[in-house]
Amino acid sequence: MNNYPHPVIAREGWPVLGIAVVFALAVSAVAGAWSLLFWLIALAVLQAFRDPARQAPQKPNTVLSPADGRVVVVEKARDPYAGRDALKISVFMSIFNVHSNRAPVDGRVQALQYFPGKAAETSSENERNALVIAADNGQTVTCVQVAGMLARRILCSVKAGDVLERGQRYGFVRFGSRVDVYLPLLAMPKVSVGDKVSATETILAEL
Repeated sequence: MNNYPHPVIAREGWPVLGIAVVFALAVSAVAGAWSLLFWLIALAVLQAFRDPARQAPQKPNTVLSPADGRVVVVEKARDPYAGRDALKISVFMSIFNVHSNRAPVDGRVQALQYFPGKAAETSSENERNALVIAADNGQTVTCVQVAGMLARRILCSVKAGDVLERGQRYGFVRFGSRVDVYLPLLAMPKVSVGDKVSATETILAEL
């Protein structure tokens, strides 16, 4: 398994966590009990940047969840990134979920499309980052990171042409939102709306 090489805390969180801990220590030195709020903030940062190791199931032709969270969409929809009709499965990540994103299939990144987004009432205007993946079995899987509307929070460590292994960590959406997965119409969903899923460990569908 080609997992991202870091300990339990994602490296994106190290600077933020370091700053939070330094502030908490500084306030502790001068204000004692008043530092509790700053330690709670440091704990919240620690929670937000957790990234535990995961083991992918060995069943072939499966699509793994790219994120921790809850399934909010299982429906036919238009995949605007690959220009096709598709089966869409969306996973919502709350602020309490692990926010790292992992490749749902083995394959090569055909295209990467980034949209900076803008303040809007609909999530279709939010910051997005789409990977169109040519899976090793010849089918196309699109994986879209969608951030909230308050700030640009998407990180992606791969580019067009890169080869991915399923379960490989490829990006991060800080402080929640969702990941959309577009699959061939004949894919068989293995989850339903409301199901809790874990990145890499939960099978979303079979191709």
